[in-house]
Amino acid sequence: MSKSNRNLRSQPAKKPNIIYILADDLGYGDLSFTGQQKFKTPNIDQLAKDGMFFTQHYSGSTVCAPSRSALMTGQHTGHTFIRGNKPIFPEGQYPLLSSAVTVSKILKSSGYVTGAFGKWGLGNPGSTGDPNNQGFDEFYGYNCQRIAHNYYPYHLWDNQTKETLQGNSERKTETYGS
Repeated sequence: MSKSNRNLRSQPAKKPNIIYILADDLGYGDLSFTGQQKFKTPNIDQLAKDGMFFTQHYSGSTVCAPSRSALMTGQHTGHTFIRGNKPIFPEGQYPLLSSAVTVSKILKSSGYVTGAFGKWGLGNPGSTGDPNNQGFDEFYGYNCQRIAHNYYPYHLWDNQTKETLQGNSERKTETYGS
């Protein structure tokens, strides 16, 4: 064995970067590399070309929170704690338990820096289901899926800080939330 091959083998394997894109209501043919012809999606196309693209990956449920719970815990909806979009007022949904084993907790314990961006819906801010309490180092977006149904939300969450979008107060539509 050459000296250069020995040096390569003694180096620890580099962990792959993981970017998982979950897009509500995105169909198989909605990306340009899968046949979409009305618009282009070059950045997502490149990510798929350089990585993995799942062709048999289905939602765990017909509604938001149980689908996300199934994704995060690896459990089907008969076993996952979250079985519906049960609201918590004034903001959020019924939370994942602190004892839940999630993909993000496993990745974090393996040395990954983790982040979630967009719609969460698995616990109200500060609860056991809050993304920062479920293994995510960074979260930015809609903690509550009800708020995510509005293109011009009054606020988004930057970890534990509520970021008010002044341009959307009093029914104004200045700051697009997605």
